[in-house]
Amino acid sequence: MIPALGLVLAGGRGQRVGGADKGLLPWQGRPLAAWVLDALRPQVTAVAISANRHLDAYAALGAPVFRDADPEAFEGPMAGLRTALTAAESAALDWAWIVPCDAPLLPGDLGAALWAARGDAAAVMARTPDGRLQPTHALVQRRLLPALTQTLSAPGERRLGAWLTAQGAALVDWPTPLSNFNTAQALADAAR
Repeated sequence: MIPALGLVLAGGRGQRVGGADKGLLPWQGRPLAAWVLDALRPQVTAVAISANRHLDAYAALGAPVFRDADPEAFEGPMAGLRTALTAAESAALDWAWIVPCDAPLLPGDLGAALWAARGDAAAVMARTPDGRLQPTHALVQRRLLPALTQTLSAPGERRLGAWLTAQGAALVDWPTPLSNFNTAQALADAAR
């Protein structure tokens, strides 16, 4: 178990799933976010959810729910990371591990791999065998909160991977794809 807050990112608009709240979509009889929470719990000190809609439904999953600073703006994963780092501070933890709500098959050893790879870096993210960075599978130290807040307060790019790279994030070369069900078709295919 790593000394971090594991936060499920569920604060988006659900545009790829017709505006539905993606974390609450059912998979194998349970909401996607419930699967992610179950995979996170044995890996971290504490868990929470970042959501901007259906707060009661998320709270029913048994974890604290936090809204983004501006829940109407839907600023994306960077706003969710700010929520995670703020929640980690409240929990007296120096690290937050963000995970997307549409990743119910989260590997049980990914948290330990991110933790082991951190070295002196203030952030670590996974890279899959195809070379793609997975910024929504990132472990981030709370000391990056001021820089993140400054970035979010200024106009400009909001790509989490680019921001984490600019912060000197370390990488974990993960040996398999990190599956997610981020479209209605992917979720339908996974249900078969």
